Amino acid sequence: MESDPKKSTAKLHVVMFPFFAFGHISPFVQLSNKLSSNGVKISFFSAAANVQRLKSMLRPDATLEIIPLTIPTVEGLPRGIESTAELNPSQAELLVVALDQMQPQIRDLLSQLKPHFVVFDFAQEWLPKMAYELGMDSVFYSVFTALATAFLTVPARLPEPNRYPTIEEVKFPPPNFPRTSITSVETFVARDFLYIFRSFHGIRCVYDRVLSGLKGSSIILAKTCNEMEAPYINYVKSQFGKPVLLVSPTVPDPPTDPLEEKWANWLSQFDAKSVIYCSFGSETFLNDDQIKELALGLELTGLPFFLVLNFPTDKDISAELKRALPEGFLGRVKNRGVIATGWVQQRQILAHSSVGYYLSHAGFSSLIEGIVTDSQLITLPQKGDQFLNSKLVSGDLKVGVEVNRRDDDGYFGKQDIKTAVENVVVEDKEPGKTIRDNQKKLKEFLLNEEAENKRIEDLVKELEIVAGIAGI
Repeated sequence: MESDPKKSTAKLHVVMFPFFAFGHISPFVQLSNKLSSNGVKISFFSAAANVQRLKSMLRPDATLEIIPLTIPTVEGLPRGIESTAELNPSQAELLVVALDQMQPQIRDLLSQLKPHFVVFDFAQEWLPKMAYELGMDSVFYSVFTALATAFLTVPARLPEPNRYPTIEEVKFPPPNFPRTSITSVETFVARDFLYIFRSFHGIRCVYDRVLSGLKGSSIILAKTCNEMEAPYINYVKSQFGKPVLLVSPTVPDPPTDPLEEKWANWLSQFDAKSVIYCSFGSETFLNDDQIKELALGLELTGLPFFLVLNFPTDKDISAELKRALPEGFLGRVKNRGVIATGWVQQRQILAHSSVGYYLSHAGFSSLIEGIVTDSQLITLPQKGDQFLNSKLVSGDLKVGVEVNRRDDDGYFGKQDIKTAVENVVVEDKEPGKTIRDNQKKLKEFLLNEEAENKRIEDLVKELEIVAGIAGI
């Protein structure tokens, strides 16, 4: 896209527009904080109900402004709830319907703000065309691993034009996929992947939306790095034939608030690096059988553990826990196990000296948090890209262990949990073993502040060149 001479004297101005899920909002926030610290003006779009929480996440800066959006009324979507955190999966899909209805509102705002770039998310497939018509560039920001994009949302994924893959076809990588440890996925994982090829509420499926956004954007921005995913990054470049700029998995600033006293006191009872912290994120809900087997598996390890369980907002938490937990469980583990519900200070807990193991759903941001706090990774993915993230860390990178599960339905039992923990504990107690060494190297790379600053500075320079304001 040709540069606009009217912009040549302007500071680089970027609009950030993530989807209304905090798993997407958080990476956009982290990138915004990094860019604003390098003098970039940021206008951050989000639903009005999220503004207060965003203020606590975004660094206070004169160059950073939150722009509240009005979510239109959509039948079935509760009023006043404007992120997926408080919605069931069906309601969350309605947020995409609402997003499509917001196009006139977004066009008006962009016309007023006149940014150089609009950085957008997977759901806003219509943004590239709108941005082009308004004389600005669009940037697709992928908050997923390059592996997830390469395996699922490239043009080569379709076995033939206008035909989506079957469950057997989606078990295997697309044509010309790089030769790595990821050669196939289990049947239950492939069944989950088929979701992205299904239409809902009369709108286009996730695959079509993502592909349209990736194809239509001026630039693809990826939250990854060559040190972790070079083969997949190169494959994505070959599939789309456009610049793929790398942000690297941005590490959030260390938390400033101290850990809540009751949790700090509880954790301090135990030896260094002996506690298993187990959490699946705020929007993942295990069923009763999964909770039972997970709890029994943690009990069998003999190690102290901190288990976080979450339930949909319309559920009675006490009743859910009573029904799901094994009989007599709380009494048997009262001296070495604790269960929390709702939001907890995850980063502070992972950073506590007694925490040594992190059993998680393999959300990409969660994995990074575990790596940089020296928490040995045990993964039990639940949906979507988490399955591929898990294979990346346990296969290619060899910095974690994945819980073994049954191929057809993904069932895991208490012994599978115990075995996975034992496997990582054995390596943890024997210096020089692969997982510990690999994680140490990756941690050093991720925490190299000088290198990260250089990557962000280079990104700003590249954007300035595209915008026609380099050297100003």
